[in-house]
Formats: sequence, C-alpha cells, structure tokens
Amino acid sequence: MGFIITLWKVEEGAQDIIYIIEGTSGNIKQINPSSNYQVISGEELKTGIKIPASLQKRLPGVIKDAKRSIHIPEASQGLNFLERMSLVKYIIGLTIDGEPYQIVYSLGPSLKLFLILFSAILSLELLILIGNVGKGFRMIRRTLKPLEELSETAKSLNKEVSSMGNGAYIKDLAGVISEIDANKLDSRISVDSSQSELKDLAAAINQMLNRIHAAYQSQVRFVSDASHELRTPISVIQGYANLLDRWGKKDEKTLQESIDAIKTEAENMKELVEKLLFLARGDNETIQLHKEVIDASELVDEIVREAQLIDKSHDFKMELTSPAYINGDRQLLKQAIRILVDNSMKYTPNGEKIMLRVCPKDGNIHITVQDNGIGINPENLPHIFDRFYRSDQSRARETGGSGLGLSIAKWIVERHGAYFEVLSRVNIGTRITIVFPAVEDASNSRSIHEQN
Repeated sequence: MGFIITLWKVEEGAQDIIYIIEGTSGNIKQINPSSNYQVISGEELKTGIKIPASLQKRLPGVIKDAKRSIHIPEASQGLNFLERMSLVKYIIGLTIDGEPYQIVYSLGPSLKLFLILFSAILSLELLILIGNVGKGFRMIRRTLKPLEELSETAKSLNKEVSSMGNGAYIKDLAGVISEIDANKLDSRISVDSSQSELKDLAAAINQMLNRIHAAYQSQVRFVSDASHELRTPISVIQGYANLLDRWGKKDEKTLQESIDAIKTEAENMKELVEKLLFLARGDNETIQLHKEVIDASELVDEIVREAQLIDKSHDFKMELTSPAYINGDRQLLKQAIRILVDNSMKYTPNGEKIMLRVCPKDGNIHITVQDNGIGINPENLPHIFDRFYRSDQSRARETGGSGLGLSIAKWIVERHGAYFEVLSRVNIGTRITIVFPAVEDASNSRSIHEQN
C-alpha cells in the first residue's frame, strides 16, 4: 500500500515536470535541481522491471505512450540487500516534440523505509503471536482439564470393572451397544448378570433407549402425519385446478366453485403450516413469554364477546368471578382459551349452550369451557392432546380441524405452570378446565419477561 501511494506521488510530480518541459520548449535546466527527480534528454531508456500495463492505466499521470520501469543499477552488485534497495530508481520514458526524455526518481530511500517499518511490524506481530500461543496453551490446558479428569476416572473405573472377573459379560454389553442404530432402537440389553453393578448399568442404558425410541417414533409419526395433512389440501387444490383447466374457463358456476374451494384449502393449509411452525418453535424453545399479571375474568369476557360476533348459532353463557389474577402471557393464554372455545363451537349442535367460567379455588384460578356437544369416548380421552389426533375422524373434513389445536394449547398451558382437567361424556358434552396458580395481589406483582 505504501509502495502504491509512493508511485502515485511520483507520477503527480512527474506530470509537473512534463508541464515545465513543454512550457520551456525542452529546456530541462528550468527544473529545480533540489527535487528528487532527474531529467535525462536524448539517451536510450534504461532497461529494468517493467510496470504492468494494467497498473499504468490507474496511475494519475496523463503521459501519452510513456514506458515505466524500476531499475536497479549494475553497480549495486556485491552490496547488501538494504544498500541495493537504496539505489533503486523509478524511470518514466517518454517523447516530447520528437525528443526522448527520461524522468528518473530515486525510489530507494522510500523502499528502504518501507522495509524497515515492515520488519518492525512483523517483529511486533511475531511477539504478539508468541504471547498468544502461550495464552492459548494455558487456556487449552484449562479446557481439557475436565477431560483429563474424566479419563483418569474412566481408567479407575476400568480397573474396578476388570477386577469383577466377568469380562465376557462386559464384552457382550459393548457388542450390543455398538450394534444399536436408528433402525434397531427397540433392541435391549440383557440384565441377567450376577453383578449388581453391571445389572444397574444395563438397566440404565435400557431406560435411555426407551426414551430415545419414544422420541424417535414420535418424530417419525409427526413427520408422517404432517405430510398426510399437507397432502390433502394440495390434492384438492390440484383437482380443482385441473377442473378449471378442462371445463371452468367458460362455465361460471364451475369457475366460482373452484375458486371458493381453492381459497378454502389454501387457508386451511396456511393455518396448518402456522400451527406446525408454532409447535416447531416450541420444541426448539425459541418462543418468548411476556408475562404480566392479568385478570382471567376480563380475558375470558373479551374472548366470549369476540366469539359472539362470529358465531350467532350458539348460546354463550359466562360465570365470572373477578378479580381472578394470574401471571401469564396475555396473547398466548388468549390463544389457548380460544382453541377450547373453537372446539366447543365445532362439536356442539346449533342452538346449544357453551358455558365459560372463571373462579378461584384452593389457591388456584380455574378457567372452564363446557359444552353440550358430541363428547369424547373414554378410550380417546388420553390422546386428545396428541398432535394430529382427532377423536372423530369421520368429521375431520367437516369441522376442518387439523388435530393440532389442543397440542398448542397444552404447550402454552404447561409453560405457565398450569394443567388441564378434562371430563367428557358421549352425546352429553365436554368440560375442560385450565388450573392456574393464583396471584394474590396484582399491585405487588411486576411484569416478567421469560425466555422459553
């Protein structure tokens, strides 16, 4: 960088000299002899290291047909490196009014200074590097110290296990573990060893495999169900698109029917994707809870009023005890209670009653959604919070549910330290209660921001 800046300044000075030569009809005596430039007239251009044409184009001097080079005098042979550097010259060869000229600039002192500075910086960087190597070595030793202690513990454990005298069982245990992969998570280790220590180890490994197997199967099931749920609206959209392509271009009835169906399925797919994203973010613990003290009665009253605006076919009733303070994220809690209300609206016949209650009880706040709907079979109750589970598969398309609503509600409720109580009878109705820890005095509570 310093070399390029120097060339730039030399070119600017050379341009001034050219203006003097052109203005004095080639009289080079007018040039200031005290400058670092030397002008030679009538001599052949000395050979040297030519400056690349691509670099010459970027230099500031507007010198037509100039030839630039860096020249090291032959007399420098036998001198040391720095002495040879001090003799380096920058030569610009050009023709003015048919007369050849050479503008020579002594570049050596600048190069010598650059080399000295570069050496000093390099030495400083080397000292810093050596210092950092020492620090890094000490940091690595501190980092690896727990691993070293773990290694020593493992060696000690190995000696103790070896002293048990049952090496065959240990080899069998290691062989079974090494053969377990994603396709054999249902494999288990035999625990019939006579040594209680090895039996406990095998049992612990089996318990770990049980948890891994359950999580893996849940993941496989979730991917399979999500693929199936997304395939249905895509197939419907594709079918109506083909219908439009064949007959719907001129048939207004077919056209409108197809448009309505495509819009409905697209909305269903959008809702499904949003729910999947919510659950994925919940699984990754990336959803933030902005907790504050709120009155559950006011929240439920707001939800019922909104539901009455969009659903005129059900009779909404409320029994609210206020104040009923809870600590939670207002929007997420509203979403969870809305899911319960939406389910009641879907599965309760028109004209029937949907009751919402809020009441303090035993130091908790109970929020209840009760309907006179179709109810849930006893064998289905343990699964209603499972993802993609629907107790009434025959009405899945009719109600438009994805089977994810209660899973989302469960995630939200659990993150607030609350839980569900469910009571349902077929053809009688369902009552779902969320039990929250109560907050005694809202004035003594403050807003809480929780990262989940």
